[in-house]
Amino acid sequence: PRLPGSVLIGMNDRDSSLFDLHRIDLGTGARTLVAENPGFNDWAVDLNLLPQAAMRARPGGGSEVLRREADGTWTPVATIPAEDTLTTGLLSMTDDRTVLMLDSRGRDLTALTALDLDSGALTTLGEHPQADVNDVLLHPVSRRPVAFGAEYLEQDWRALDPEFAPHLDKLTGALGGSLQFVASTHDFKQLLVYSDQAQVPGAYFRYNLEQGELEPLFTTRPELEGQPLQPTEPVTIEARDGLRLVSYLTRPAQQGGATDPGPAPLVLLVHGGPWARDSGGFSAMRQWLANRGYAVLNVNYRGSTGFGKAFLNAAIREFSGAMHEDLIDAVSWAVAEGIADPDRVAIMGGSYGGYATLVGVTFTPDAFACGVDLVGPSSLVTLVESFPDYWAPLLENSWFKFVGDPAEEADRADMLNRSPITRVAAITVPLLIGQGENDPRVTKLESDQLVAAMQARELPVTYLNYPDEGHGFVRPENRLSFWATAEGFLAQCLGGRAEPIGDSYAGSSVQVLAGAEQIPGLPELLSELAAETR
Repeated sequence: PRLPGSVLIGMNDRDSSLFDLHRIDLGTGARTLVAENPGFNDWAVDLNLLPQAAMRARPGGGSEVLRREADGTWTPVATIPAEDTLTTGLLSMTDDRTVLMLDSRGRDLTALTALDLDSGALTTLGEHPQADVNDVLLHPVSRRPVAFGAEYLEQDWRALDPEFAPHLDKLTGALGGSLQFVASTHDFKQLLVYSDQAQVPGAYFRYNLEQGELEPLFTTRPELEGQPLQPTEPVTIEARDGLRLVSYLTRPAQQGGATDPGPAPLVLLVHGGPWARDSGGFSAMRQWLANRGYAVLNVNYRGSTGFGKAFLNAAIREFSGAMHEDLIDAVSWAVAEGIADPDRVAIMGGSYGGYATLVGVTFTPDAFACGVDLVGPSSLVTLVESFPDYWAPLLENSWFKFVGDPAEEADRADMLNRSPITRVAAITVPLLIGQGENDPRVTKLESDQLVAAMQARELPVTYLNYPDEGHGFVRPENRLSFWATAEGFLAQCLGGRAEPIGDSYAGSSVQVLAGAEQIPGLPELLSELAAETR
């Protein structure tokens, strides 16, 4: 509010590995340098859009918090041990000398804390008994935290301001555990809130704090209102070593009712990251697959965020190891519970989920009937070596720590041993691969080298490349073409329903580089498109 019409951005045009801070005038587009980055990977700024706190990695692991002095120099004020680096970080300034942090130091679960930059004193403001704090609602003027949220099975909000507690009770009572705070008026008399539930997707509301009234505004997917969407059930699955895995099960419409046909084909849908998590609420992917007759299982394998630093750090050097065993244990649970048909299980995911898919069909080829890999790395070595320059400040505390440094001989050998590209000969099931040609995180080489190795062994692979996409598909036409292809692929593999591929490639940039013959109707569609361009 002190600088209306201005926004602060990071820009790495001076040094591709570091983001300097610039203020942009939204009216004129003028850019003013605010701070040149001396090696920081995070900042916290005050209400004048000036940085007052920062974080940077420490050689050998861990990081430190620094404060800005009056002369513009930076002084370390707090140290973050290596075990806490992915679960501790800066949030925002409450005033010019106090920064809010998500902080796991001295505890397993991340708490909401306030760090006094002058004295170094740390105050714990809020913590949750089961999960990491992941969100905070701030008063727009005083900047004091009003409430904080954490997610175990579902998002759980807790009031810090006693005057806000009755409003929070009313909102959670009306909207359940899917509540998100989007924005507030500057006088904090009205809130914009969002509710995301599996069968009521994407609803926005305005809440009047003075009157205690909740007003519906709109839903993001009005055409789905009243449609037969399936509930998503949170379940906790025990891994073979006793670790508890928060997971989400979505059943097909016919399963679980009076006419339950028994075990269904299952899609194990693996989230990316791996430093991310699956949640409940609406998922277009889950609803689409359930509608086609599949049970869908999302698993927060070790290394997922939100469940404490011990759970996250249990993934260190466990790519293709215990992280994959968690997924296999979840499938075994679904089979034992009568949910899944063990002979009709597919594994699917993007980014790390794509890697998990490739691990699934190479390390445990008998566990899955097929796989769908979207922008997944086939080699941990070439993956890490291809990361963009601006990841450099983050690598020591993340990829080098969890996976290895390919510049180190022993690490390189271990990374190759954990890479699907070294086990291509073990593949016995069909694979569908989608790649964005402009992907800076998982480059096209990852898919190219895997497909070439599979083709050399005459293994069944369908490969779709998108010249105008990056890490995942954004253009609706491209998304439709890939998921229409995946639907036909899964129908061939698992036996679920599929619409004819029809005109789903219209307007897409898709290039089918291999395996069109494995998708029903695709060779004919490609012939028609080729004829139209001649």
